[in-house]
Amino acid sequence: MSDLFNEALQALAAWPGAALLRRSSLAYLLVNAAHIVSIGLIIGAIVPLDLRLLGLFRRHPLAVLAPFLARIAAAGVVLAVLTGGLLFSVRPAEYVANPAFLTKLGLVAFGVANALLLRRRSSWQAAAAGGPVHAGVRLPAALSLVTWMGAVVAGRWIGFL
Repeated sequence: MSDLFNEALQALAAWPGAALLRRSSLAYLLVNAAHIVSIGLIIGAIVPLDLRLLGLFRRHPLAVLAPFLARIAAAGVVLAVLTGGLLFSVRPAEYVANPAFLTKLGLVAFGVANALLLRRRSSWQAAAAGGPVHAGVRLPAALSLVTWMGAVVAGRWIGFL
């Protein structure tokens, strides 16, 4: 790693918010709990939406489910990034050296990119409005399931390395 990058990590670790999280077990507990809740929002919204896009739960209309679940998942991602950033600030040099953490970041980035690219497709807009679900929507849904489950596994793996 470059000296500039190491200095940035040290500056982040010295940030008063990071120091507070290291000093206060209650503050760390609350941020960690908020991170877990945000992961629950993501998984709790993405899994049923992806499964519906893959053909399960057909009697539940996508026109009702898709907009609502997509917004819940997006809110979960925003909260996860914010709380994850706070948790990262506690020990940034250790996290960037952890392959599970880097794997999790890559999977989250891929999951977000997959969702953003899907939302730009006319086939998504048609499916979300209650139209047919084409292969151009099913493949990203399958990738989404695998990606977000992988991110959860990688996140749990962080503590074991």
